[in-house]
Amino acid sequence: MGAAILVTGGTGTLGRQVVPRLRDAGRDVRVLSRSERKPAGGVEYVTGDLFKDEGIDAALDGIETVLHLAGGNKGDDVVARNLVRAASRAGVRHLVLISVIGADSVPLAWLKSQLEVERAVEESGVPYTILRAAQFHDLVFKVVQGMAKSPVVPVPRGLRFQPVDARDVAERLVELALGEPAGRVPDLAGPEVFPLGTLIRGYLKASGKRRATVPLRIPGKAGRAYRAGDNLSVEGADQGTRTWEDFQAERLGRPAPAEAAVG
Repeated sequence: MGAAILVTGGTGTLGRQVVPRLRDAGRDVRVLSRSERKPAGGVEYVTGDLFKDEGIDAALDGIETVLHLAGGNKGDDVVARNLVRAASRAGVRHLVLISVIGADSVPLAWLKSQLEVERAVEESGVPYTILRAAQFHDLVFKVVQGMAKSPVVPVPRGLRFQPVDARDVAERLVELALGEPAGRVPDLAGPEVFPLGTLIRGYLKASGKRRATVPLRIPGKAGRAYRAGDNLSVEGADQGTRTWEDFQAERLGRPAPAEAAVG
């Protein structure tokens, strides 16, 4: 069966998809969590705090492979540096990192922090694999759903997404974790690019809501980057198979449009 695999962020949107797939592959799994949890489903939970640099050495005891999925609104670079220092001390043989498309091209503070996370991993001396993925269906759905609560919905012009299903990302990450360190691998994005306006109008129609929309220009360098598609990975990227339309239909409990279900 091999040594257990440590998963950070194992209780998040992606982690909840990754952990059972690792178990299905016959691997022992240890999840690092800030709160104490009892073992469940053959998964061991250990308590630690990556940001505070607490409990990491104990979590890595006997571990050869780490999937770093944990992330937050800030401090991800600090978390990564604490993790890779401990991983180096522990002799970890493979660190798999999930990152985001656009980390090196869209001038937003959070994306810049993700680039710093990548650099921390690359410079750690620990053999690694880095997968950049597009925004998850879950996140895009949350954004669209939140925007649709307003009686007048602003629609940023030129903003496009290539949303990917977390299940597709999880399957790819498990494949990578069970393989050898591969450095930076091809990005993983969804099967189709959507203007945000299309996503908003599609959600309104599918949910039976009526809202007025108003175009909005994204200012500054970030706006130029989004209009240029710097958050997309159209060429050379791997593509997930689960569509946005089917995901939205799952969330809304309604059938996907017939034309979206074909293929």
